[in-house]
Amino acid sequence: MKPLIAVPIGDPAGVGPEITVKSIALKEVFDAARCIVVGDRKIIENAVKITGVNLKVNVVDDPAEGDYSEGVLNLIDLDNIDMDKFEFGKVQGMCGKAAYEYIAKSVELANSRKADAVATTPINKEALRAGGINFIGHTEIFGALTNTPDPLTMFEVRGLRVFFLTRHVSLRKACDMITKERIIDYVVRCTEALKRLGVEGGTMAIAGLNPHSGEHGLFGDEEVKEVYPAVEELKKMGYDVAGPIGADSVFHLALKGKFNSVLSLYHDQGHIATKTLDFERTIAITNGMPILRTSVDHGTAFDIAGKNLVSEVSMAEAILLAAKYSPNFVK
Repeated sequence: MKPLIAVPIGDPAGVGPEITVKSIALKEVFDAARCIVVGDRKIIENAVKITGVNLKVNVVDDPAEGDYSEGVLNLIDLDNIDMDKFEFGKVQGMCGKAAYEYIAKSVELANSRKADAVATTPINKEALRAGGINFIGHTEIFGALTNTPDPLTMFEVRGLRVFFLTRHVSLRKACDMITKERIIDYVVRCTEALKRLGVEGGTMAIAGLNPHSGEHGLFGDEEVKEVYPAVEELKKMGYDVAGPIGADSVFHLALKGKFNSVLSLYHDQGHIATKTLDFERTIAITNGMPILRTSVDHGTAFDIAGKNLVSEVSMAEAILLAAKYSPNFVK
């Protein structure tokens, strides 16, 4: 049986509803997965009208009640949007709160094994705040709802896998967070995450922080003080790891198959590499949790929301990747 993927529609004022219905209408998505959408019926029916896709909306209370025939969109309707107050492309507390509720319901389905994975659509940080939701983003929400203190973010695009040692902090703070202990902890956990996804064997590369990895301390000593000692310790522990390797070459080498993954030392280092390679097909996977979550890696695109201008490629890829990895993940 095809994996069942829960799809929360994200911020209703953004492009999430549109990419959801466009993706579910695709033959390749239908062939790979069963989808249960979590959202608001009024918003979804409007998205179907805007995009012109040929889908019948089937409202259910439980995924087991779904009709997973081609051309059917199965929806758990939380009925939490007042259309008299709703506006596309605007930061609205109502929409931020609704987006959180869609995620929470999807996580509930995955936690109870009624869904095999969750594939998320974009949310807006300002709308979350306006709606009284005290989280900065998806990763933090999933961490809280699954009791996971520090979820691991991994990007995958065309077989290139990138983990992140630091995420949403300033560059200055990120440099301070690059320590031997943290690198060791992350490599250990990233290796376990890869195994859980079914990725066995291969070398994990640690990206350098400074140009040319600091040239042995000539310009920057983070590699000498923290990265090299971490790599040596990890090798003694039996981990297949290499580095630091200059960030101007490590991602290319991993793409060519020399490494099974790369540990990026800060947010933009890995984001630039993956999104330049293929922006639409760069998919985020949140690892280290009891459930699997994939996601588009673009925003709510308020400027084009409701206009049928958004591409569904990234959302379709997120669902396909969830379907690909979930059978290994739930073992």
